[in-house]
Amino acid sequence: MIRKIVHINEEKCNGCGACAAACHEGAIAMIDGKAKLIRDDYCDGLGDCLPACPTDAIRIIEREAADYDADAVEKRMKLKNTRDFAAKGTPHVCPGSMARSLKQEQPVPKRENRENPAAGTASESCLAQWPVQINLVPVNAPYFENAQLLIAADCTAYAYAGFHEKFMKGHVTLIGCPKLDEGDYADKLTEIIRNNSIRSIRVVRMEVPCCGGIENAVVRAMQKSGKIIPWQVVTIACDGMIKEAL
Repeated sequence: MIRKIVHINEEKCNGCGACAAACHEGAIAMIDGKAKLIRDDYCDGLGDCLPACPTDAIRIIEREAADYDADAVEKRMKLKNTRDFAAKGTPHVCPGSMARSLKQEQPVPKRENRENPAAGTASESCLAQWPVQINLVPVNAPYFENAQLLIAADCTAYAYAGFHEKFMKGHVTLIGCPKLDEGDYADKLTEIIRNNSIRSIRVVRMEVPCCGGIENAVVRAMQKSGKIIPWQVVTIACDGMIKEAL
């Protein structure tokens, strides 16, 4: 039947997740950093999601679509609150994955370490944005424009004590583990490089062989995007020392 239904312009979508949170029927989910209508019969066509979108990426159109199924929506929303939801592989949105900048307007004063005064002041975070996981970050987030990218293996921040000051400061940080995460980082990184003006890329990896996957993904992403930009690889040894910087 021809009826009113939402249409999402993926090029305008910034991956914030606000529309998915506003959709009372659970018809919209975040998939690969983009809002998607997962099933026509979940959408009532009333457009509660429209005012939530900050980039005007959603509109109501008329097209051939399955009729709205209130019973299916009710079952879905009940399932959403059970542990079976993730097991069934149903796409969903995590409110904590909404893209946002964390840049400070003013310098933040150092905090005292009250538990151990002898340790002096506690270091401040140098994280500039959220989310940081490669698979969660939206490819066209505004903080990517003219950015210096840090693409780091998960373990590096634990192995190297001064990771924030040494590597993250002044960078947009992306993290991942090629051994544990599903999918190929190269596809996501290709879109980030292709769609944004990236100034430089620094790869920080561990010396273990599986970490070569994250370095390889960056090389392939630059090749596939058609952009060769300044890049560097820093390898951290398992004892926390910098082993090499190419």
